[in-house]
Amino acid sequence: MENLEIIIKAGSHFKPSVLLNAETGVCEIAGESYLEEATQFYNPIYEWLQEYIKTNKPIIFNFRLSYVNTSSSKHVLYILRLLKKYKDTGASVEATWYIEPGDTDTEEDVEDYMIISGLKITVVRTE
Repeated sequence: MENLEIIIKAGSHFKPSVLLNAETGVCEIAGESYLEEATQFYNPIYEWLQEYIKTNKPIIFNFRLSYVNTSSSKHVLYILRLLKKYKDTGASVEATWYIEPGDTDTEEDVEDYMIISGLKITVVRTE
């Protein structure tokens, strides 16, 4: 299984950067996600996760998303549901969401994601 990497140029908006590491199980989505073609963007991530889950290896998923629009939000929720399903099989799954101090909107969104997905997400406030 190979890594999945989507690098977005610095200063670019709309699409987050993605790094899913098949060796370490450390995955990260960072930036802003307000895509018109959210399904097209997120499909390779789903496919990668579905393959990774077959390995039964631990996964650490870090979200560094400072903004997620409505169409992207449903895809983030789908990722969280996949992680929850994987955790329910007994796999080691950690999810962390990094939030800038004072970003109450994102903090509320993360709380909603936890309630809806049933997956515990650790919130880390960055400096």
